[in-house]
Amino acid sequence: QVQLVESGGGLVQAGGSLRLSCAASGRTFGGLTMGWFRQAPGKEREFVAHITWNGGSTVYADSVKGRFTISRDSAKNTVYLQMNSLKPDDTAVYYCAARYPGLTTYGYWGQGTQVTVSS
Repeated sequence: QVQLVESGGGLVQAGGSLRLSCAASGRTFGGLTMGWFRQAPGKEREFVAHITWNGGSTVYADSVKGRFTISRDSAKNTVYLQMNSLKPDDTAVYYCAARYPGLTTYGYWGQGTQVTVSS
């Protein structure tokens, strides 16, 4: 089992920045891929970014490329999402998720943290 706890959400003006954190605990293996997803009101949950735990390979959704940066601190079992140049369209509940290598489905999810960007 892996437990994930997000933090760092809040209210920010357009153009501002926020950093989300996701602390992992439980059976945390070095090979976990960690991802960030988001869900805006009335919309489907969408992929934002992911990072492989050991290799540090990253992938981003086109909508956040150049503005968001995913990183991880393996010693702290924590993944971060630095969000810059925020737009009102970034308003959503942001979720951290984890999956084992070789799997395409994320089996572990956090409770989510609200990010609201005002115009």
